[in-house]
Amino acid sequence: MGRKRFTRRDFMKLGAGGAALGAAARVTLLDPGPLWSAQRTVAPSDTLRYGIIGTGIRGCNILRGARRVSGIELVAVCDLYESRHQAGREAIGKDVPGTREYKEILDRKDIDAVIIATMDHWHRPILEEACAAGKDVYCEKPMSHTVEDGFAMVKAAQDNRRMVQVGSQRVSSILYAKAREIYQSGKLGQVTTIDAYWDRNTASGAWVYPVPSDSSAEAVNWDRYLGNAPKRPYDPLRFFRWRCYQDYGEGLAGDLFVHLISGIHLITGTNSIPSRAQSTGGLFRWKDGREFPDLIWTFYDYPNFRVGMRCNLNNEGGEFIGFYGTKGTMIIRNSTLTYTPQDTRPRPEGYSINGWPAKLRNEYLAKYRREHPRPDPLHYSVDAEGESFEAPPGYSDTSDHLANFFNSIRTRKSPVENEVFGNNASIGCHLSNYSYFNKTVAVWDEASKTIKG
Repeated sequence: MGRKRFTRRDFMKLGAGGAALGAAARVTLLDPGPLWSAQRTVAPSDTLRYGIIGTGIRGCNILRGARRVSGIELVAVCDLYESRHQAGREAIGKDVPGTREYKEILDRKDIDAVIIATMDHWHRPILEEACAAGKDVYCEKPMSHTVEDGFAMVKAAQDNRRMVQVGSQRVSSILYAKAREIYQSGKLGQVTTIDAYWDRNTASGAWVYPVPSDSSAEAVNWDRYLGNAPKRPYDPLRFFRWRCYQDYGEGLAGDLFVHLISGIHLITGTNSIPSRAQSTGGLFRWKDGREFPDLIWTFYDYPNFRVGMRCNLNNEGGEFIGFYGTKGTMIIRNSTLTYTPQDTRPRPEGYSINGWPAKLRNEYLAKYRREHPRPDPLHYSVDAEGESFEAPPGYSDTSDHLANFFNSIRTRKSPVENEVFGNNASIGCHLSNYSYFNKTVAVWDEASKTIKG
């Protein structure tokens, strides 16, 4: 989407075209709202300056999203792999200095905030040091690499009174905001079941990334990269495909479950840790030395509902969350949200009476009609069509998530996905992996803040 704000008339025109796709639901294009305001003028004195630590795949995507956010300025990039400095410059469209040492970013007095987009095992040390240095922090998901890391990061943010936003960008999406509105309205009735999946069927989706021709132990600063991970000889796959390995990442749970979990937490208003999780799955196709499965199912227990969650790298199923209530069903599928009401109008029981004699059956039906008269047609309506919502063309929830973060820096009000929210979602990922690798039900012990089998 360009910088022009969509008007209500624009939405109606686009919505009219979308409605022709099917008569089952009205299609409404959502208004991006106040965060989506790249054209908003910000005084130079109010410009926030930031540096980014990690300019790989996600780091560069964040920088592209940042180009649409007003009132911010990138002043430095950092990555162990020097070729990524130029990638970061190209993503933001600006020539800025680069460094391989993140402490140089934290030492700069002219930097207000840092974005952490490194491998998971580096999130805790960088965030702790950034908070201690007085920087506000945007940390990519999953927030933590271990349960212990997560609580240490929460403490660092709160002890230093820093604004921390975790990078599950769906939490700032206008589509998820509309889903939350529908859920909180009660239109779904009692929701006891939530299904969610995010499936992919490509080598890229399975993290089988090519290794650049200039790769070497020196080029990627291998010893520094390992950090607190076990020491081992240089292996380019462990650097460029790090999500495949437990030393550096969290596999499918940390890459994709965390988006689904954080989205469910936002929509339902359930910012808590599941009481237990049970996983199954396996490594069926991508047998390239990776340690994580390419298929994982996890069933989560929450106080008011149960969640079934899946990630499968062997079929293109896309992104899906379904909420199933006694009064309605709500589905998020990729960039579309659909609400469909259940037909809960009272009606006579029509199955068992087929085994009754005609006389008893007719008596029952006559009595039912007397006790349940049909309402006057003028006072009777059923929302039989449901509703469907879409984000406008070009909309980016990454840009909104970043705008949310930088707005929190200016106002000193907690962002939508603060350190506590991000930690709770991350623990959901840790529960999933614990159950899978230990072949047991993973139980969250709130008293000791640990996972028990």
